[in-house]
Amino acid sequence: MDEYLEFAKEIADYAGKIMKEYFYSNQKNTTYKSDRTPVTIADEKINQYLIKKVKEKYPTHSVLGEEASNKQQSKYAWVCDPLDGTASFVRGVPIAVFSLALVIDGNPEIGVVYDPFLDNMYTAIKGQGAYCNNKEIHVNNIDYKELGCSIDCYMWHSAKYDTLEIIRDIRAGAKTFETGSVAHGSMLVASGKISAVIFPGSEHANCDLAASKLIVEEAGGKVTDLFGKNQRFDRDLNGAILSNGTIHEKLVSVAKKVL
Repeated sequence: MDEYLEFAKEIADYAGKIMKEYFYSNQKNTTYKSDRTPVTIADEKINQYLIKKVKEKYPTHSVLGEEASNKQQSKYAWVCDPLDGTASFVRGVPIAVFSLALVIDGNPEIGVVYDPFLDNMYTAIKGQGAYCNNKEIHVNNIDYKELGCSIDCYMWHSAKYDTLEIIRDIRAGAKTFETGSVAHGSMLVASGKISAVIFPGSEHANCDLAASKLIVEEAGGKVTDLFGKNQRFDRDLNGAILSNGTIHEKLVSVAKKVL
């Protein structure tokens, strides 16, 4: 597992260099996918680099990427979002992160999320805690309606679930906002800066959240689908709630009520 983590960190270092190179060059070469979400040359370059490196070092492993996959059948899957927060990235807002997890039989066992703009490397090995730049991190214990309860909530036109009613319900006891990168927001949960993330994504959402699931849980938090159930991270998701654990059941109860 230590070897796998070092491999993931090496890919993250490369990804960070590519992200900063294209972010500051103003040559992002943006195109748009069928769901109207943007993709840049940086996304594609990082994704292809991962496929190449996995093929070289772990040829029996699969790669499930946001932009490309290698179609290898294996219980070992490197699940990656090469650039989470692309919409902000193309607008010159530096909140995008790189996310990579090694998922074994559907369960994330290694997780890395890298913020190249603040040079924050979040890492976890299952059962060994969560870290940022090698310093252990933990979720907060702020409850719903307590001062400082903040929740990162996402919504967009093509999402499987409309979270607007969730936001209307919970904003009486929590500040709601959207960072623009669900993996970035999840690291705020893991490091105790906010209390939860609510994400209605399904298709390819495992690429966004496989690493975050492990890191948040290793930091002491809880991660389920929108309805409180566990799910595999080598396939599409049924939305997700990533929380400090303290407010998790509250958020699940609201989701069940309004969705």
